Amino acid sequence: MKSNNNSQEGFILLGFSDKPQLETILFGVILVFYILNLVGNITIILVSCLDFKLHTPMYFFLANLSFVDLSLTTCIVPQLLVTMGKKDKTMSFSGCVVQLYVSHSLGSTECIILAIMAYDRYAAVCRPLHYAVIMHPQLCLWLAVTAWLSGLVTSLIQGSLTIQLPMCGHNQLDHICCEVPVLIRLACVDTTFNEAELFVASLLFLVVPVSLILVSYGYIAQAILRIKSTSGRHKAFGTCSSHLMVVIIFYGTIIFMYLRPVKNQSKDQGKFVSLFYTVVTPLLNPVIYTLRNRDVKGALKTLVLGKILVPEKL
Repeated sequence: MKSNNNSQEGFILLGFSDKPQLETILFGVILVFYILNLVGNITIILVSCLDFKLHTPMYFFLANLSFVDLSLTTCIVPQLLVTMGKKDKTMSFSGCVVQLYVSHSLGSTECIILAIMAYDRYAAVCRPLHYAVIMHPQLCLWLAVTAWLSGLVTSLIQGSLTIQLPMCGHNQLDHICCEVPVLIRLACVDTTFNEAELFVASLLFLVVPVSLILVSYGYIAQAILRIKSTSGRHKAFGTCSSHLMVVIIFYGTIIFMYLRPVKNQSKDQGKFVSLFYTVVTPLLNPVIYTLRNRDVKGALKTLVLGKILVPEKL
């Protein structure tokens, strides 16, 4: 098969190489964002695990979300920085395949987790007296496992269908990473089935979760408006607005990438959109949930002060 040539030669990840000055600036920006992403998401995970007060469904799912974001950026950004920092933009075929499977699995998992977090907020705001019963530990664990398995299954299906497409020697990826729409665009055969399957999967992992989130927040808005206390309304709104902000930014960019016809996509637009939901959005979670959340800030202060004071006592 001609496509076998790709497995030997690998892919040329062009990225922003056609704009050298912009590439230099983006290298520094992406590196800073990645470091902040690592620090922020690792902090969220550690605080959620170490502070007993944060052993609640909300922070359990937040820790899962942070781990997904941390893994997603680590899957994409280091390889992107390496190719941006050298003249040889080659990426091995196996490296591209691994990145395709892992990033697609993590992205799909995040779509489900964000929907689960919306349901958790609905239960907390609309059914506060029954919240502990509704979001019991077994259900939370089952929902988290379902999210991870769903991402894995769709990644195996879509990834396998995509890498089997013959490329006929086309190995230049005018993009920042190995994504399904980009690889489909390289194929030298009719890709109608692949595009249809991608569209259906996008409906299941993008449109359905977004619809559930909007319904949940419709009920949440009604419940908040019924709260007589002004401070109570502000507290409920503040808790939910953080999650809603992440949802709008994440789904908005990824829907723009995956729900448009593959062959009608602008290459430059696709690069910046992908850069946004793989680099920028993962940083928003720790920023929003630490800077705007009293519980997390309080837990972080307690842990930091505890580390400082314990050695002094010893």
